[in-house]
Amino acid sequence: MGESADLLMLEFLGWISSRRRTYSEAINAWQSTCPRHTVWEDAIIEGLIQLDGNGHPRDTEVKLTPRGVAMLNGGR
Repeated sequence: MGESADLLMLEFLGWISSRRRTYSEAINAWQSTCPRHTVWEDAIIEGLIQLDGNGHPRDTEVKLTPRGVAMLNGGR
């Protein structure tokens, strides 16, 4: 990732960690059709977030994985 992509990812991870976020809320706020802004997809591919729930978007919680927490705290 480039520097601006890293900063966007850190913003996304911080947003997720700031309070409970549902899948519906997160996807509405962060999904993009622009190939240059793929923070949601990149976070899933890189194992930085996980989905916990019963499969219904409003009940499924988006959480940081240990790897996501490490990245947010300055580790990689």
